[in-house]
Amino acid sequence: MKLSQFNYNLPQNLIAQKPASPRDTCRLMILDRKKKTIRHDRFFNLGKYLKPGDVLVLNDSKVLPARLIGKKPTGGRAEILLLKQLTSGTWECLVGFVPIKKQVGLEIVFSKGLKGKIIKRQNDTAVIKFNLSGGKLLAKILAIGQTPTPPYIKRLAKETEYQTVFAKNLGSVAAPTAGLHFTKKLLAKLKKQGVQIEYITLHVGLGTFQSVKTEDIRKHQMHEEWYHINNTTCKHLNMAKKEGRRIIAVGTTTVRVLETCCHPELSRRVGLRKKLSHFDSAQCDNFLLPHSGTTKIFIYPGYQFKFVDALITNFHVPKSTLLMLISAFAKAPADKSALAGKKLIDKAYQNAIKNKYRFYSFGDAMLII
Repeated sequence: MKLSQFNYNLPQNLIAQKPASPRDTCRLMILDRKKKTIRHDRFFNLGKYLKPGDVLVLNDSKVLPARLIGKKPTGGRAEILLLKQLTSGTWECLVGFVPIKKQVGLEIVFSKGLKGKIIKRQNDTAVIKFNLSGGKLLAKILAIGQTPTPPYIKRLAKETEYQTVFAKNLGSVAAPTAGLHFTKKLLAKLKKQGVQIEYITLHVGLGTFQSVKTEDIRKHQMHEEWYHINNTTCKHLNMAKKEGRRIIAVGTTTVRVLETCCHPELSRRVGLRKKLSHFDSAQCDNFLLPHSGTTKIFIYPGYQFKFVDALITNFHVPKSTLLMLISAFAKAPADKSALAGKKLIDKAYQNAIKNKYRFYSFGDAMLII
């Protein structure tokens, strides 16, 4: 499967520079995989397409102000993006202001007394050791860091704009953007309607937004991202699945956690081969295991989904792993071709462009059922 197959042309004026206000007034495309139909609505009407007993699963990760601006020894501007904490005083980062060969040993001076030295290069990233550690380092990052919005957003976004209303666990360097459309009022309305709401955590990092560089997409290696799903959430979701209720993932990050945690490889890796006490695995082909760890799962057309029944997502960047994931998900079970979902997504995206939907992180939403 070729990377070029996942390209499309998007007019620049359709790249959203700010979120809808209120958030849930953004547009909503409803894509029916079985009927191959497209409908148009507003996100605040999401409840029209859900029913009592449906389960919405959201990623409650909170965005860290991960963009740090400093100076090189020459006085020139230096910008880094924190990706993942390795120890109490070192972080894996993106660094692009000097050639790779000259990075190791370079010291960067930030404001408020914070300094960092590049001590190692590893593939596309660098390891930086700071002069502070633990809580003191985190406090300094929170004090001087900026919201790490993607480069296609040309304005400095407010922290509240790039944070879901249910964000709880600090650690992402990019927002789980499908969740940005929800308001507290809409969540309360859905609960009252009988929709069950559950939360998982995946800290969005390079794995989500790293570009694919190989023409044969099967050769792409995903970057690890940390996730957590607890026993209570697994119990609720497993029971819903056993009872035939729909599991609706909010965002591709949520999909990746759910599909990781019901994958047989996880069962082998963590040594949980026996049935969970709350769930008879014989009554369902796939069930979730509670786990904290990292995932590198890469989902593209041909993947057989094990747990997710419907998906709420944004309109994604060309050639991205996110576009590949939704192209896999859009395939109806009866479709014989692995690329049937991709063809439907192509149709939906062209329809969205024709109807001037807003794309990417601050853009509009799609519900795939």
